[in-house]
Amino acid sequence: MPAESELPPALRLEGVSHAFTSRGRTAAALDGITARAERGAVTGVIGPDGAGKTTLMRLAAGLLQLRSGRIEVLGIDVARNPDDARSRIGYMPQRFGLYEDLTVRENLDLYAKVQNVPRAGREARDGELLHMTGLAPFLSRLAGRLSGGMKQKLGLACTLVRVPEVLLLDEPTVGVDPVSRRELWEIVDHLVRTERMAVVLSTSYLDEAERCRSVLLLHEGRLVGATDPASFAAQVSGRSFHVSAAGTGKRQLQERLARTPGVVDATIQGAFVRVVTESGGQLSAAELSPQATPLTIVPVPPRFEDSFVALLKSSSPATASPGQAIARGETPEENGSRGTPSPPETTGSAGNEPVIFADRLTRRFGSFIAVDAVSFAVRRGEIFGLLGANGAGKSTTFRMLCGLLPPSDGTLRVAGYDLRRAAASARGRIGYMAQKFSLYGDLSVLENLRFFASAYRLLEPHRGARIAWALEEFGLGPHADAVSRELPLGFKQRLALACALMHEPEILFLDEPTSGVDPLARREFWRRINALAESGVTVLVTTHFMEEAEYCDRLAVLAQGKVLAAGDPESLKARARTAERPQPTMEDAFIALLEAASRPRAA
Repeated sequence: MPAESELPPALRLEGVSHAFTSRGRTAAALDGITARAERGAVTGVIGPDGAGKTTLMRLAAGLLQLRSGRIEVLGIDVARNPDDARSRIGYMPQRFGLYEDLTVRENLDLYAKVQNVPRAGREARDGELLHMTGLAPFLSRLAGRLSGGMKQKLGLACTLVRVPEVLLLDEPTVGVDPVSRRELWEIVDHLVRTERMAVVLSTSYLDEAERCRSVLLLHEGRLVGATDPASFAAQVSGRSFHVSAAGTGKRQLQERLARTPGVVDATIQGAFVRVVTESGGQLSAAELSPQATPLTIVPVPPRFEDSFVALLKSSSPATASPGQAIARGETPEENGSRGTPSPPETTGSAGNEPVIFADRLTRRFGSFIAVDAVSFAVRRGEIFGLLGANGAGKSTTFRMLCGLLPPSDGTLRVAGYDLRRAAASARGRIGYMAQKFSLYGDLSVLENLRFFASAYRLLEPHRGARIAWALEEFGLGPHADAVSRELPLGFKQRLALACALMHEPEILFLDEPTSGVDPLARREFWRRINALAESGVTVLVTTHFMEEAEYCDRLAVLAQGKVLAAGDPESLKARARTAERPQPTMEDAFIALLEAASRPRAA
């Protein structure tokens, strides 16, 4: 038997190109990709939206007809022998087709039948999959009633009912909380370690890319780099720093540093702003702060994420950064034409009263308590984060705050309105961006903007000014006539935020706004949100990206409908600090809080 090094790789791509034609226009998706993925290892495929990741995965799975080049799976030419190749592959797309009206057991049985898995030996295989995914206690539960993380694990189990030699996973952790993400990776590591399976995994999480043996970095259909994560990080060695300034807020400091010539990236990381520069060497305060603001600058080891951003920004034109005018749009205030009610005397934007106030907020669905006596207050211009595992009650809380769902009990005031009595009036002061793209997919970008301007009762000339502002501010002008459902995910996100801001709300609710969006788009999005907060807009956000929680002024962590802990990011991380973990991340703190809460129940 030949040694593994003498066998063909799990996946080989040679000069692979592909293009799509729509409405008479041809768009290149992949351009001359030559790469390989090794056996018995995890290979990551990363890149911004529209880079070609999903096209590459579907071509490798034999689901698209190859236009140019050659793809081999375990030495099998996929174009010439697609059935042979597919018999060796397991493929889990971004939206795996679970049947939500079937139980966990029925889904497994159905996929085993579709894949012609013989009944002999199935019991042992199913038992292993159920143990590995932790789904054994939920065999009789409908798939539609599983949490997001459990649905992903069931999708993976269905993909593995027939043991593949190569497993293709397209964004398997999108919309999944950190605990479930960690559990999914434990399953992947187990498959590689015990079954020597080759795994090719696309992801938007750069910390996941660091767990891969090698990474393929795509940008605009081209291969920008292909090596191990440590080698990627080494490319920016000596260019990463932590910067802080006494008496200056981290949002203001980040925005100032992001505009500084020679700075490639500036992101909030704990109490610091992490800066990546164009060139190496010691960084001086004089370079970063012409205003002579005293800065503390500390060199830090490079990360894979630093290299990712530096590589992509060096190959793309600079994106105009959003300014403070995003909230009000650089259009004159024409209160007479706004068509939205003026806030009452008691609105939270006046004085020091909370803009959002919840006291023992509760929501029951029959005997099930989804939100259990939750209390918090949010002040004007504050970014407040709600964190929690899937099913913790975040979305239910959001729907009550937006006036879309009446509370069963407790007190709730938003923008000075009691939502039990004046929900419709409060909604006029609120902007809402849903977890999933919730605009009208059959309408064009411009038609969506016009619809929401009309729905918010904006009158001319203010309506036209706001639509023009949205097209320019969010870079949607060139796509004004594009059908919304055909937009890349990053542009869908821009359009959704533009519609949420059309009526210049004083409060913005963001429910998992960056789920599935690439790191560059997330950075652009958060610079916009920071600008909104600096202009006085109050922001309440849920997120599964723990690094995004660093942008929040304060956080509340939910579990099973209750508040486990609340405070600023640094105080929550301090609770997870141990001798073995002196510098815990926000993810460390989140998981430590959930594990501590689960111990009494386990006991």
